[in-house]
Amino acid sequence: MNAQDVAHYLQSNPDFFEAHAELLAGIQLTSPHSHRAVSLQERQMEILREKNKGLELRLADLMRFGHENDRTQQRLHTWLVRLLGETDPHALPYAVIDGLRYIFEVPAVSLRLWSAAEAYHHLEVAREVSEDVRVFAGGLRTPYCGANAGFEAVQWLEQDDIQSVAMVALRTPQSVGAEPGATFGLLIMGSPDPRRFHEGMGTVYLAQLGDLVSAALNRLRT
Repeated sequence: MNAQDVAHYLQSNPDFFEAHAELLAGIQLTSPHSHRAVSLQERQMEILREKNKGLELRLADLMRFGHENDRTQQRLHTWLVRLLGETDPHALPYAVIDGLRYIFEVPAVSLRLWSAAEAYHHLEVAREVSEDVRVFAGGLRTPYCGANAGFEAVQWLEQDDIQSVAMVALRTPQSVGAEPGATFGLLIMGSPDPRRFHEGMGTVYLAQLGDLVSAALNRLRT
């Protein structure tokens, strides 16, 4: 009989210790904390305390994430109200950029628009971009998050220490379920922190932001 056989027997006979209660009192285990011999009951209490500590840490994390989400939602609401209330189309791109800096707390945000109407050609965001950038943006079916691999768009951020970036294509708004609209711009956020934007992070929230920015700036197109 080996240890597995003993474990199987005890699981199959839960009343064993009821019939032999004196064995429970005599079982001695080594505590991993004090390295001294403790009774089975003491060891069970230690295990319960460890589980409780783990649950408390998880609860604290959930509460922290909840507070962070509440703060982000409030900032997002304030930003959207500003965009909807902005009557000057020339100011819209900068309302987008300033708002995203505030919401995501990243030091560098920029964007470029192509096919902008002639009235907006003087804006910095309407500067000419290369065909490579347009092709890259057109191929972004989901936001890119990851290391700064020398992307041309990083130059728009005008910072030399950018280590990680998030890039979102801007497209003409479409009805629900329709194919993606034509790409008319690219939004980029960057950080000196190489872990700020990484390949494993979720992009659903960024994609939704891209939809909002696209809808707001669509009026600047020809």
